[in-house]
Formats: sequence, C-alpha cells, structure tokens
Amino acid sequence: MKALSIQFLKSFYRSFQDLLPIILVIGFFQLVVLKQGVPQFGQILAGGLMVLVGLTLFVQGLQMALFPLGEDMAYNFVKKGNLSLLLLFAFTLGFGTTVAEPALIAIADEAASIAATGGVIENNEPARDSYALGLRLVVALAVGFALLVGVIRILKGWPVQYLIIGGYLGVVIMTGFAPKEIIGIAYDSGGVTTSTVTVPLVAALGIGLAHSIRGRDPLIDGFGLIAFASLTPMIFVMAYGMFF
Repeated sequence: MKALSIQFLKSFYRSFQDLLPIILVIGFFQLVVLKQGVPQFGQILAGGLMVLVGLTLFVQGLQMALFPLGEDMAYNFVKKGNLSLLLLFAFTLGFGTTVAEPALIAIADEAASIAATGGVIENNEPARDSYALGLRLVVALAVGFALLVGVIRILKGWPVQYLIIGGYLGVVIMTGFAPKEIIGIAYDSGGVTTSTVTVPLVAALGIGLAHSIRGRDPLIDGFGLIAFASLTPMIFVMAYGMFF
C-alpha cells in the first residue's frame, strides 16, 4: 500500500509537470494580454484539481492494468501458435474499443445533429441515431481492419512506413472523389479513434507481440499500430460517404 501511494504521488507530480505549460499559457494570455481577472476562480481551481487527479489516476491505471494485460494476452496468443485466434482477437479488440470510445460517440452524435440541420438526413431522433450509429460502426470496422493488418505486419516484419505512405496516398486520392459533406467528418474520425480507451490496448498489443516473436524489435516493430488505426477510419468514412 505504501509503495502504491509513493507511485501515485510520483505520477501526480509528473501529471502536474505535464499540465503546467498549459496553465502558464492560459494564465499569461488571460492576465497579461487580455488584462482580465480569472472568472469564477474557485470553480476553475476545483475543476483543474479534478483534471489533475483524474489524469494521474488514468495514467496509473494504464501502467497497472491495461498495458500489462495487453502485453500478456499478446504473449499468450503467440504461445498458443493459433494465427486465426490472434487475428480474430486483434480485429475484435480494435472494433470493441473503438465502439466504446467516448470521443467517437460525441463526434458521431454531433455529426448527426449537423447533418440533420443541413438537410442531409431527416431531422428526427431515429434518423440522427441511425446516422450516428452507422458512423461509429464504420469507424470501428476501420480500426478493427487496421489492427488486423497491423498484426500481420508485425508477424511478417513489413516496414510500417510503406503502409502509412500508401494509406495517406489513398486518403489524398479519395478526398478528390468523396462528397464534400463527409470529408471533414472523415478526417476528424481518424483523430478521435485514437483516444483514451483505444490507444493503451492497441499499443500494448503491438509491443507485446514484438516482445513475443523472435527477431522482432519492440521499438521498431511494436509501434505503428496507432498510426495505422488513425489512418484507416479516414478511408472507410469517405468510402461510406461515397457509396451510401
């Protein structure tokens, strides 16, 4: 318990260091440039403390649970030697974590509301819910596919830069043909998928696989899954807009 408390305090201090530049920038522009006091200072101070504690607990939780769990599961799948199960796990992990991603849920709901207001879909709750759900499922399928290909890349030892360069060339080409209304949503969906729920497990899967396979370097082969997982949603969402 004592070791856990010390670890928490260290993580709290590191989180404060990470947030300090943001605090200084906002304080400088508010007090020096705008020359205004901080409105509702007590409320902002309490909220900032909540953010600091929440960030500390989040990072601590990743280190204690999600990273070890992801690496351990990757190791066990490699040990079993069943490629089909490993690929199925990678796809379902990408799909499941993305569907549950809070940032994606928020942006899908916002996109549905704007689409209804702009006359792209009917302005009623069932139409908005259907649009938002469809967008979430498309993005989740994209991330599942990204992890599937990413695991094969690690197993085969393919250089990650070729997949990334090829993928972004595809994004540029598709941007010229996709409906204008969907392009912004597609680009943003690539960013929101790699957030609080998805990133820790995806990174742990890649690093765990690279650790478990002889001849793979975790630094070279273990990373890159997250970049690929943020790329494929742009392609899938634009394709969704073009065909549906």
